[in-house]
Amino acid sequence: MSEAILQARGLTKYYGKVTALDRCDFDLYPGEVLAVIGDNGAGKSSLIKALSGAVQPDGGEIWLEGEKVTFESPIAARAHGIETVYQTLAMSPALSIVDNMFMGREIRKGGILGKYLRKLDKPRMERVARDKLNELGLMTIQNINQPVETLSGGQRQGVAVARAAAFGSKVIILDEPTAALGVKESRKVLELIQDVKARGMPIVLISHNMPHVFEVADRIHVHRLGKRLCVVDPKEITMNDAVAYMTGAKEPPSELAAA
Repeated sequence: MSEAILQARGLTKYYGKVTALDRCDFDLYPGEVLAVIGDNGAGKSSLIKALSGAVQPDGGEIWLEGEKVTFESPIAARAHGIETVYQTLAMSPALSIVDNMFMGREIRKGGILGKYLRKLDKPRMERVARDKLNELGLMTIQNINQPVETLSGGQRQGVAVARAAAFGSKVIILDEPTAALGVKESRKVLELIQDVKARGMPIVLISHNMPHVFEVADRIHVHRLGKRLCVVDPKEITMNDAVAYMTGAKEPPSELAAA
């Protein structure tokens, strides 16, 4: 197997007397969808926050493309090409689709207007937004200047993923992307994940939905008690096995636990 694009070794994170991460390891390889599953309180969120710069681990190391990195904030992780779509989507409902896609990284006009008067290059932003939505088959949205609050849940999730795909040059992290979505909208999001993967972008998928995990994941990272319990191939185990490993009802074979 090729070298991991995103890797962590020995990550620890404490919240007072609570150990959220306990010498946790992590590996994401190029072009794959890696699902991260675990029971509530297992430390999945802390792991993802550490990898995306939302929290700083108390110990351990993170490597991106073989180089040791330290993310002091999500902005620092974004600068390194890691984009995260949180369960809350982190979008402003009253702003337009274009404004949400470029929030915090707006394109300014050239010359004096942009440099000194900070005028935005709206036509260019609209053109880029439309191109990115087109690439991912999301142009069922007719007006990219309409407020995000007018979109359905699936369309909002699509815009959030399109934003990540547009600016994430190395890794995309999706936190429960199908949570609270209906069957039809969940299907669109899963197709979107496959489209992004087809473009060669590695994806970390955090989800409690086992059918969705087994449908799109190439490997499954099982997280329990603050650390990686094992990494499994969804083609070689059942959903019941995955849930049993996750909850502690069953221990994985020793060869899997060492993965």
